[in-house]
Amino acid sequence: MSKAEQVWYLYLIECDDGSLYTGITTDVERRYAEHVAGKGARYTRMKKPVRLVGFRECGSRSEALKAEVMLKKQPKQAKQQWLIAWSTPTSQSAPYL
Repeated sequence: MSKAEQVWYLYLIECDDGSLYTGITTDVERRYAEHVAGKGARYTRMKKPVRLVGFRECGSRSEALKAEVMLKKQPKQAKQQWLIAWSTPTSQSAPYL
């Protein structure tokens, strides 16, 4: 699969202080393992990851970046609502605000 054909994902990680970290990747399991090992983002090095709480296929890197920017601006409660929406069978792609 070429880079242009790679599928990108938006993911949320719960940290030890109860906060939610938002990121994007092409491999959710690998990226979460990097966060746990302390090799992820500065945020998750300071606030240790507790669990991967959700992820959603976004399609292209551009779409994933747009979704990430929008979600990072939201308060925790809105992020939690997105997780509920993501778990519905009719949800086909990452929601945008």
